[in-house]
Amino acid sequence: MDMNSPITRLGGVGAKRAENYKKLGITTIGELLEHFPKSYIDFSMPVSIAEAPINDHAVIKALIIQKMPAARIRQGLVLYKIIAEDGCGDRLTLIYYNNQYVYNEIELGREYIFCGKVSGNFIRKEMNTPQFVAADAPCLQKPVYRLTEGITANMIRANIKTALENIDSSAFIDPVPNFIRQNYSLAAYEYSMRNIHFPSDAQAAALSKKRLAFDELLFLQLGMLMMKYRSRTEAGYPMTPNRDQLNKFALSLPFTLTNAQITAIKEITGDMCRGYPMNRLIQGDVGSGKTAVAAAAAYFAYVNHCQTALMAPTEILANQHFKTLNELLSPLGVRVCCLTGSIPAAKRKLLNKQIADGEFDIITGTHALISETTEFKSLGLVIMDEQHRFGVNQRAKLAEKGNNPHRLVMSATPIPRTLAMIIYGDLDISVLNELPKGRQVTETYAVTAKMRERAFGFVKKLIDEGRQAYIVCPMIEDGGNELAAAENYAARLSENDFKGYTIGLLHGKMSAAEKDDAMARFKDGTVQLLVATTVVEVGVDVPNAAVILIENAERFGLSQLHQLRGRVGRGKYKSYCILIAGTVNDDIRKRLKIMTETTDGFKISEYDLELRGAGDFFGERQHGLPETKILDALSDREVISAAQSAAKDIYDESPDLEKFPLLKCAVEKLFMSGTAEAL
Repeated sequence: MDMNSPITRLGGVGAKRAENYKKLGITTIGELLEHFPKSYIDFSMPVSIAEAPINDHAVIKALIIQKMPAARIRQGLVLYKIIAEDGCGDRLTLIYYNNQYVYNEIELGREYIFCGKVSGNFIRKEMNTPQFVAADAPCLQKPVYRLTEGITANMIRANIKTALENIDSSAFIDPVPNFIRQNYSLAAYEYSMRNIHFPSDAQAAALSKKRLAFDELLFLQLGMLMMKYRSRTEAGYPMTPNRDQLNKFALSLPFTLTNAQITAIKEITGDMCRGYPMNRLIQGDVGSGKTAVAAAAAYFAYVNHCQTALMAPTEILANQHFKTLNELLSPLGVRVCCLTGSIPAAKRKLLNKQIADGEFDIITGTHALISETTEFKSLGLVIMDEQHRFGVNQRAKLAEKGNNPHRLVMSATPIPRTLAMIIYGDLDISVLNELPKGRQVTETYAVTAKMRERAFGFVKKLIDEGRQAYIVCPMIEDGGNELAAAENYAARLSENDFKGYTIGLLHGKMSAAEKDDAMARFKDGTVQLLVATTVVEVGVDVPNAAVILIENAERFGLSQLHQLRGRVGRGKYKSYCILIAGTVNDDIRKRLKIMTETTDGFKISEYDLELRGAGDFFGERQHGLPETKILDALSDREVISAAQSAAKDIYDESPDLEKFPLLKCAVEKLFMSGTAEAL
């Protein structure tokens, strides 16, 4: 049996279970062993039954003193009760439904440690289907796995145990060079693969997790470095420096560029004058002026007789960019158009012909820009906005529309530097950390639902003064209907708290024309209050909007709340953000307090990463990176730093990894999940 053996080689894994395993991406022994625990239950610090809080989770050590006979409650439901007692004489009732296997496994007269939610009262406490280990178990760290229908935790543990017992040590081929393992004090590969599942103690689990997380981060960083430096071997489109034209652009603006914007423009235009394609990220906080920098880059391409394509994730944002770039650059002779999927076929066909003939210099748009029917005459610069919403493949696909064009990506989601080095490892980075003069600082308040009526009163006061407002309607549960939730919420507001005010509605289920109409009516002041879902997170710029109220604020990540807050404070008026929490606990209070204390998006992103981890930070696969097996690998700053340093050591030794064939194979395998084409 080796890593490539089919999972059906394991006893107990028949065709049906193998089909269920396939839902988890597991078809071989190696893939099963790489199905790492997402967390561990720590049984090492039990409390007494008396100390265990009601309606909360606890870990309790107790002796089994009685196993009640099975009781059939109703057809198809059997109840198993087990009575346990701790050293203080207090008793705990353990309840399992339809689980004769566990009932038989738990031995009378033996001591166990149980983990679960405590119910009942101070006299009689119960635990419903708790996890457990024997009190004399060598390790009190029990792995928790990602599951799917038909696959239980016990199945995974049993199958992994069988695999590890039957696989030879020679199957564990370590891809990481010896000098890296020694320099960074890494545990052996086989040791880590065995102890990540069945750790001998807590230290073994930690060492194994560190090693395997290091591996994934190392492979990821090496893949990004290979992409970055391979792009520098491509023949680019060198442009001619033109300080006079850039000065002309700056003088034409209705505002003064910040020092950070000027620095970014110099970095970008400098890159565009080199002999290989630019690959640069503009990372800036909300309102830091990324669009003006993008306009400068597009104008520089224009004076060098090249077209620019700017791709945005939504039609609202694509149209917003069209309007902004048209206002800034049409006085300089630049021709701008917008290409989206909602444009009627006949008009789109004509627009595609005009783009191919070079009648437009800047083309903003959505995924329509990378469709087969879209061609460019002289595409010299591609810009991707809200980069974290696109994968590396989509960035590459847009670039393929030209002959190695320069590439600029923009992100309004501030990212901690350690994380940015991994996610944008193939890019040079420009940071906009300075707000334009006159930009308002938005005051933020976090309140409970009890204060909603008072908060609504404050919103009405500002509207009565001539301002406008956003209310982000409550988030719905998974599987709910976004359209119905948004419409019902808007209807309730118009009938009750905001009766007599003009209310608009904006949500993701609307057509592009309906969204444009809703935004146009809000921008021209026809609508006083815009009720919206998170579709307003990006691309909405209404200077007269001075307050945003966000319902269910506790369900959002801090970075997303910061993005939503950025919809106000864009004009000359004092602006406010009100966060209403539907439920409150200590963790929620801490998170929302952060929002009231700082408007620095980079600080907020650090908190967000610390509190939620990288996976939640970006949402499911939004960053376009290959999927990692160690789920919180990107949250360990020390391991990130070590992996980045190791990647540089290896790259300096062999940029194409030819000296390290096993490592090269591992890097390519990881990137098969999403960015192999780019490699």
